[in-house]
Amino acid sequence: MFLGQFQHAIDAKGRLTIPARFRDILAADGAIVTQGFDRNLMALTTSSFQSIFDRVNRMNMTDPSARLLKRLIFSNANKVDVDKVGRILIPQYLRDVAGLDNDVVIVGLGDYFEIWSTKLWAEQLAQIQDTEANAQRFIALDLSPGD
Repeated sequence: MFLGQFQHAIDAKGRLTIPARFRDILAADGAIVTQGFDRNLMALTTSSFQSIFDRVNRMNMTDPSARLLKRLIFSNANKVDVDKVGRILIPQYLRDVAGLDNDVVIVGLGDYFEIWSTKLWAEQLAQIQDTEANAQRFIALDLSPGD
């Protein structure tokens, strides 16, 4: 499971060190990095990406929204491997999409993680930490702990 926030740097060649606790998960299954929905990148295990691929691929290709979703996810997807020192190579076009330069934040979201520029992550944190807005956003969700 991918959990937590980590600040790391991307080197001049586009290599990003992955948090140690994430490496075992990626090493076992491989990973796909693609464009996220909020000017960020999403990194999914190969099996998680395959599940999304299967669902999206079943969508009606005559539906304009389905075609846009396919373009967003699939045209930007890139298989990555963790090297011997725990880094992945993020292609320049994906760094450009997410506005990544040197410093980034890696954010665990359970079954995948996101890669953010520090500036854009700070904007997300402001939203996340707005307790009044959160009370309204999440009121309809049942977030009670299980039995």
